[in-house]
Amino acid sequence: MSNDSDQRLAVLIDADNARSSVIDGLLEEVANYGTAQVKRIYGDWTRPNLAGWKDVLLRHSIQPRQQFAYTKGKNATDAAMVIDAMDLLHSGRYDGFCLVSSDSDFTPLAARIRESGLRVYGFGEQKTPEAFVAACDKFVFTELLEDEAPGTAPPKRQGTKELRGDAKLINLVRKAVEDAADDDGWAELSSVGNTINKRAPQFDQRTYGYAKLSELIKATKLFDIQARLVGDGPGKRYYLRDARRSGED
Repeated sequence: MSNDSDQRLAVLIDADNARSSVIDGLLEEVANYGTAQVKRIYGDWTRPNLAGWKDVLLRHSIQPRQQFAYTKGKNATDAAMVIDAMDLLHSGRYDGFCLVSSDSDFTPLAARIRESGLRVYGFGEQKTPEAFVAACDKFVFTELLEDEAPGTAPPKRQGTKELRGDAKLINLVRKAVEDAADDDGWAELSSVGNTINKRAPQFDQRTYGYAKLSELIKATKLFDIQARLVGDGPGKRYYLRDARRSGED
């Protein structure tokens, strides 16, 4: 598989369970993981409730897939999206999939794609069932992608006291640092981030009002942080250690 930034991705959107207002931020987020070589969206385009997608599709060159609702109570759109996904999977041309929906019906699809060794990035609203979230390698709540939209406000930045009061968050970070640490207790930040995503695919520092994971961790004031030079260049890597270990040196 390619490195994350070089991944060839297939972006599949369930128009019935996604909002056109998130697409700009969503595609910017997708670009962090790789190149969207396929962008398809599924729905019954004869229905007036999908009319808002028209300009968005043209602007971002997203290919619409028409799927009529043949039988009342059956979601033909989901079936069409799953069939296309399996065709793309078996083509062997992609490194990962971006599934855009808040529908738990895509849980088996996400699991099947991961079984084939490809990465799955999920995008959906915070109402998305936990089963679908957990089936993805990474899950991004689309509410976080609308920060720049008119009438919306970014999540309030939580201070040290609030962060420390979130036992689930602190335990998650401490456990990730512990798992990625060397014998002296130091863990590289990128490894900590990867470990957190494996344990909690839905984790996103933006939920707490921070653009970077390092900023969030620094704000807790529970970890020692070191910046180390990389080779002879100007680049730096950040390392973390549970501050409770400081007295052991």
